[in-house]
Amino acid sequence: MLRRLYDRTMAQAVTPHAMWTLAIVSFIESSIFPIPPDVLIIPMVLAARERAWRIAAVCTVSSVIGGFAGYAIGLFLFDQVARPILAFYGYMAKFETFQALYNDWGAWIVFGAGVTPFPYKVITIASGLTGLNPVIFGIASVLSRGLRFFLVAGLLWKFGAPIRAFIEAHLGKLATLFFILLIGGFVALKYLAK
Repeated sequence: MLRRLYDRTMAQAVTPHAMWTLAIVSFIESSIFPIPPDVLIIPMVLAARERAWRIAAVCTVSSVIGGFAGYAIGLFLFDQVARPILAFYGYMAKFETFQALYNDWGAWIVFGAGVTPFPYKVITIASGLTGLNPVIFGIASVLSRGLRFFLVAGLLWKFGAPIRAFIEAHLGKLATLFFILLIGGFVALKYLAK
């Protein structure tokens, strides 16, 4: 079953609508969707290595725009939802301390989350929530997301055939590892948020 899904994904990766699908997934991953766009970038670049840079560019632009959607969620829903709860429990002073600390280190936090597998959507929403300067947020997002997606695309472009052979030979193990890392990331996030 996994082999059929892989083969189908590779076939779909070169269709005319693949780039639109990547753009949509990259956009919503930055604000609400749990699956990273790498699951599309990898087969798309492996299937059409000559389009690697275009794929990385579409993913970066869509992800940054989606990041601003996440920023808007944090910015506009804070007053309606979070502020009354924080005020009710007397936590506004603690939040203001957190906000100042977050904004002091915001560029590095956004950059770190944009490059690593840490759920970027958490940082986009937190950035809006704390009122991180949108220019700083945007610059850190462009640099980090661009670095991440162009690095992945570049490695696949350079080493495409051996990487594809490796993936196809170890597909089951790699899929298991991916889901372990994905679930582990959410579990780690749960414990870090406490």
